[in-house]
Amino acid sequence: QVQLVESGGGSVQAGGSLRLSCAASGSTYSRTCMGWFRQAPGKEREGVAAIHTGGGSPLYADSVKGRFTISQDNAGDSLYLQMNSLKPEDTAMYYCAANSLGPTYCSGGGGVGRGLREVFFGYWGQGTQVTVSS
Repeated sequence: QVQLVESGGGSVQAGGSLRLSCAASGSTYSRTCMGWFRQAPGKEREGVAAIHTGGGSPLYADSVKGRFTISQDNAGDSLYLQMNSLKPEDTAMYYCAANSLGPTYCSGGGGVGRGLREVFFGYWGQGTQVTVSS
């Protein structure tokens, strides 16, 4: 079993920054691939960023490239999402998620990585709200 607890959400004006955190516990074998997802009211949940706990280049959605940075601590027990230059369209509930994918299928480029597809994630946190005002 894997437990995920997000924190760090809040309200910010457009152009501002927030840093989300996700505390992970439980089986390390079941959380080798960690991701951030978000869901705005009336919209489907979408993948934001993913990273493999063993390292390698992260995977980002086009909508957040250059603005958001996903990172983790050395132990792989904490996941972060640094969000800069926030826009009103970034307003959503943000979720931390985990699965046991290897590095290539987690965050590989060229369309191979599945880290932005929620169907591949079996463990989810409860979410933290991010609201960006114009």
